[in-house]
This record gives sequence, structure tokens and C-alpha cells, in this order.
Amino acid sequence: MTTPDPWPAPRADAPVDVTVGLPGSKSLTNRALVLAAIADRPSVVRRALRSRDTSLMAAALTALGSPVDTSGDDWLVSPGAFDRDATVDCGLAGTVMRFVPPVAGLSSGTISFDGDPHMRNRPVGEVLGALRGLGVAVSPGDRLPFSIAGAGHVPGGRVVIDASASSQFVSALLLAGARFDRGVDVLHEGKPVPSLPHIEMTVDLLRRHGVEVDDTDADRWVVAPGPVTARDHTIEPDLSNAGPFLALAAVSGGRVTVRDWPRATTQAGDALREILAAMGCTVAFADDGLTVTGSGTIAGVDLDLHDVGELTPVVAALCALADSPSHLRGIAHIRAHETDRLAALATELGGLGADVTEREDGLSFRPARLHGGVFHTYSDHRMAHAGVVVGAAVGGVLVENVDTTSKTFPGFAGVWSGLL
Repeated sequence: MTTPDPWPAPRADAPVDVTVGLPGSKSLTNRALVLAAIADRPSVVRRALRSRDTSLMAAALTALGSPVDTSGDDWLVSPGAFDRDATVDCGLAGTVMRFVPPVAGLSSGTISFDGDPHMRNRPVGEVLGALRGLGVAVSPGDRLPFSIAGAGHVPGGRVVIDASASSQFVSALLLAGARFDRGVDVLHEGKPVPSLPHIEMTVDLLRRHGVEVDDTDADRWVVAPGPVTARDHTIEPDLSNAGPFLALAAVSGGRVTVRDWPRATTQAGDALREILAAMGCTVAFADDGLTVTGSGTIAGVDLDLHDVGELTPVVAALCALADSPSHLRGIAHIRAHETDRLAALATELGGLGADVTEREDGLSFRPARLHGGVFHTYSDHRMAHAGVVVGAAVGGVLVENVDTTSKTFPGFAGVWSGLL
């Protein structure tokens, strides 16, 4: 069935009491796929997220020479010879644009990269400059489109980068680093690296694959050369995708349980537990997952979201609905995500009546009465999440291009409507 555009976001007219199962984590799926493609034998990625971003990653690795069989729920990855020319479509996937080039450096073919028009504005130059410094031939510049002329190996060694725009710059080099002749020694120099949990996730996965990683020094990560031992993975639920569902408990004063929430995880979305508690919700682990119960009101917060910037859109939507002022800080880097999220949130929430001030590195809110209207998403799945959260509290909200949520949650609109 075709989703109307704009989509009438359903309103929560009463407290909800629902249990939700989430698709797998995009961040974990794409990291697991990269490591499986350069491992020493075939392996399986179980409960892989099936979305546009992960499908693009599977297609990219297959094009390089490591076939990824995505026909079932569990994806079989068969490492192969990177010995051919290939074209990689990055779409709107930052993980594909940044994680695949270091792997392409191991190829003996020429690998061409391009993506959706907006991706030509997203930063990747630090990764490409680092690869040049490590002995990889990259042309022509520091944005899409570009190509890598592989020599069949990467000399590797030490490289200094500024990863203040994205933690993915670091993860990209670490993921393939064990396969470089001398490994890789990555030193960050610049403003603090955002989204550090994502680097911790990368390091954790590398160690599970038998790769030696030294991260004892601040802003430095050293990956020793050596084999990547194959390992099967079962992907955790995507905890960042839990944001709108858990926010629904706060908005409706009801109760939402997310199944299979891990007791220990490197996912940034786990911070939702503390954030929602600060906003007045009761948060507790249950036998089948994590349960959040709303209090009937939403308290404003003062939060530094530097390490968990991807949660900003949903948190901002709750701040716009809160009964006291809020300040979200430390998130200038999300201007370079799928869209300039700070500007987009200020524009769209403000358009629905929110009293919001855009700042250089964040947003400030004062209590205001919101109203209906069109909420534009800018082809950004997290913006769509913000729109549906507001729509659950305010009648007449129309979310433009809600299907952009397929980036990490295919069928999201149907699942959301089913809850309300």
C-alpha cells in the first residue's frame, strides 16, 4: 500500500500500553559486514538489518569481491579476492561512503564511488586524505564522486586526522587497518571527537575478531597488522530507532516496552534510558526488554549530547513539548549529517509553534503551545522520527516523506500507526 505524502501522523488520544520489537542496528550490521568481508573464512551476520543503508553496504562488498548473500534473515558473507574494477553506490549512507574506501584500497582494481546528490556535500576528505598518507591512490578530490586505484595492498602506518566532524573517520580506518601491511596508527588532532560510543563499538567488534587494538592513549588508536578471524554475529536491536517509541510513553503518559534491550551495549541509543528518566519518565529493565512509563508531563532538560548526537531529533521533539525550558548542547557536528539537523529542527519545530532558538552548537526551547502543520524531513530518517513524536501529541501534523525512515526501519509508518 502506498504511503500518503505528506503522511497524517496519528495522535495518541490516550495512554499507550504496547510492546515493540525493533529491527537490527544499522551501525552494528554495517561494521559486522565489513569485518566479515575481510575475514579469513565465511561467516554469518544473523538478524541483520534489512534497509537501504545495509543493502548498499552488502552490494558494495559484493562488488569488491566478497559476496554477501542477503536472501534470508541471516546473511552469509564469503570473503573473496578483491581483484576487479567496481562501482560503489553510497546512496545516503555515511558508513558506505567512509567505511568502504579503506577496504577498496586492498583491491587490485579501480573502485569508483558516488551517491545521492546530497552525499556530495557530506564530509569524507579526512578519510581520503588519510588513505593517501597510508599509500593509497585516491582521485580526484575530497568529496564524492571519487575513485581508488588499488595496488592489492595498503602499506599502512601512522596518520594524523581531524575527526571532530565525525567519529566515522576513525572507525573507517580502524575497521580495515589489520589488513594493512603495517597496521594503522590513528591520531586525532582537533576539537573533541563526537559520538565516541561508535568508536568504542568498532574497537569492541575488532577485538571480537581477534584484532589487537591499543586505545590506551586519548585520541589515539593503534591496530596491529594480522588476520581478521571470522566470527558469526547476532545483531542487537537498533536502540537509536527506539527513540520515537520510548518517547511515545512520555508523550502519552503511557507505557512502552522495547523487546530484547541489551543489559550491556556499546550503542549510543542506550543513553535514552538516562535522558528519559531526566525528562520525568520511569525507566526499568523487564524480563523481555526495557520499559519506559510516562508521568503525564515532560520535564525540560539541559543536556550535552555530543557523544549521542543521533538522538537529538527525538529529544528535541520532546523538549518542544516540555513544560519547562530545555537546552541541548555539544552537537554542532550534526549539521553535517543527512541534513543540517540543527537548522532543520529549528525550522520545522518552530513552524509548528515551538519556541526554539538555534545556536551554533545546539538548540534552546521555552514552553509553547504547538499546532498542526507540515513537518518536512529533508530525506532524513531522524527528522521523520521527530515529526511523528510531535504528531502523537498534537493533532494535524503531516509528516512529509515519512518513508525516508526505510534508511534504518523499513515499514516504520505502518508499525507506528499500528500502535496508535
